[in-house]
Amino acid sequence: MTLADHPRTPPPEPVPSPPRWTAPLRETGKLFALAGSVVRETFRRPFPLRESVEQFWFVASVTILPAALVSIPFGAVIALQVGSLTEQLGAQSFTGGASVLAVIQQASPLIVALLISGAGGSAICADLGSRTIREELDAMEVMGVSPVQRLVVPRVLATMLVAVLLNGMVSVVGTLGGYFFNVVMQDGTPGAYLAGFSALAQLPDLWISEIKALVFGFLAGVVAAYRGLNPRGGPKGVGDAVNQSVVITFLLLFFVNMVLTAIYLQIVPAKGA
Repeated sequence: MTLADHPRTPPPEPVPSPPRWTAPLRETGKLFALAGSVVRETFRRPFPLRESVEQFWFVASVTILPAALVSIPFGAVIALQVGSLTEQLGAQSFTGGASVLAVIQQASPLIVALLISGAGGSAICADLGSRTIREELDAMEVMGVSPVQRLVVPRVLATMLVAVLLNGMVSVVGTLGGYFFNVVMQDGTPGAYLAGFSALAQLPDLWISEIKALVFGFLAGVVAAYRGLNPRGGPKGVGDAVNQSVVITFLLLFFVNMVLTAIYLQIVPAKGA
């Protein structure tokens, strides 16, 4: 029997590529998988304490001053707009409460998250992206070191902790800015401003603000890490990944903020209700 007499096996059929419309779903699934890996690897030992401290200091150093500078005009704009509206309605006594609630519940967590994703998150994405294209992460996996546990977890924890701490600072600075502009520029009285705040505000308003900051910090860190771990097209792809991480984080922040606000308003009744 010659070689030509042997029956030829048919070539394997090509595996069809998945439809293009499923690409966003696959990317979303990978993002959730990374988030789950970050939560799981956080409790794995040894904990990268030194890397976490260094990342915390870096993220805090690039966001503290911008957050303070942005919170002053933001609080002033809210106070002026709310003060003008309450004056038209004849409810000037509630200016303080409405302004402070808007700053604490909505403005402060969003300001912190946007600054962390724009300043700290972009730097995290660029750092991980450059490591990826230099194949450093592949080398870590060959040596048995988890890149998620060694590099991603410290950065995500840093963004979360900085977000919580900055949220308190922005709330205080924004409230003081709103107080100053309402009293000075709109001829409000300090007593009425504080009375309106005490009449409408309650402690859960501060808790939901901190919870939002914590969740937003987690999202900013995970999205930045995900795009940094998956750049496309070499060095140019790293720059594109940085832009994509900021845009995706912004979209997620506003959607999650809407969901958390709706849940909070359904669970926690308004003061005096």
